Amino acid sequence: MQNSNITNFLKLESAGGIILVIATVLALIVANSPLADFRESLLAMPLAIQVGKLDIAKPLLLWINDGLMAIFFLHVGLELKREFMEGELNETSKIIMPAFAAVGGIVVPSGIYAMMNWGDADAMGGWAIPAATDIAFALGVLSLLGRRVPLALKIFLLSLAILDDIGAILIIAVFYSGDLSTTAFAVAGVSLVALFGLNRMKVVNSSIYLTIGFILWWAVLKSGVHATLAGVVLAFFIPMRDPNNPDYSPAKELEHNLHHTVAFIILPIFAFSNAGLPLLGLTMEQTLHAVPVGIALGLVLGKPIGIMLFSWLATAVAGAKLPERVTWMQIFGASILCGIGFTMSLFISSLAFEAGAGDYGFDERLGILLGSLIAAVAGYLVLNKVLPKTPQQ
Repeated sequence: MQNSNITNFLKLESAGGIILVIATVLALIVANSPLADFRESLLAMPLAIQVGKLDIAKPLLLWINDGLMAIFFLHVGLELKREFMEGELNETSKIIMPAFAAVGGIVVPSGIYAMMNWGDADAMGGWAIPAATDIAFALGVLSLLGRRVPLALKIFLLSLAILDDIGAILIIAVFYSGDLSTTAFAVAGVSLVALFGLNRMKVVNSSIYLTIGFILWWAVLKSGVHATLAGVVLAFFIPMRDPNNPDYSPAKELEHNLHHTVAFIILPIFAFSNAGLPLLGLTMEQTLHAVPVGIALGLVLGKPIGIMLFSWLATAVAGAKLPERVTWMQIFGASILCGIGFTMSLFISSLAFEAGAGDYGFDERLGILLGSLIAAVAGYLVLNKVLPKTPQQ
């Protein structure tokens, strides 16, 4: 009976979000306990892999952020591919409103942060932190409302969050890459040619793609472009269908196999490693600094303002229509939930301030945690008020 209960828990839509909450709370407890120094020492512990003259040497924290998160981005890439080829984003008419909304949800929060930190060159590096949405958390909060949530609203939120991820990936590729290495780029190019060849030859063995994908990851890591992008690129070469067996999908199978690892191992480890915030001795000056305030305002105000404004533009200019049985107030509630930045916001912040620019390692985490918490509570309260009182599905 106990095993059955555990299995049912793992199947819950909100399970990933719940595990993330637990990992975050644990990180905050440890960061404010006598174990804080041990945690910091553990994350700073150097680890190296070397084969001949080829080596990768990083502290444990960067192995998590550059290595484990590459697997997360592989999973994201597989989700994107499925949605664009066979899912809710396979028709232009389905994309218009969430695409407009995603753009607004990136531009306005980033603009608010930039206005708050204008003139501080170091702080401006974090302009994209409030632009991201955490799918697991947002859907987790939405699932607390049960069957009162119209299916079309869930699909809108999921589509918006997926397109938001594309925006975040492009931002990382363009704005958070370092000095470029020609040699590493050449190796990455050869890897891409090999992946393309495998795809054209209709090879369906995912293990072969993953092997070359590891070489691609290493090359991208050394190239100066952020290594996690290798996961997204790899995903788009893995075939959606087996020509000899139309019922079998290598991409879907790999996505399914990665789901529990990503949701219940990788993301909690990332949250525990990055969300630890020492709150003892927190001052009002730190709390009201432009970096955390800019992030929090971007998430709490910028996200719903941007999403609502651009959603209206989609209906006024591009002929988009509200999803079936969904009201503008329900869209508003979902737009507030998109202010839960957490995972992607923490990831972008680790890139923005990884070089130690200024001293914002504390400030950005404070803004992300406060902004995401306020967005989660406010979004739930608004949706609880405006959703029908009876089940919709």
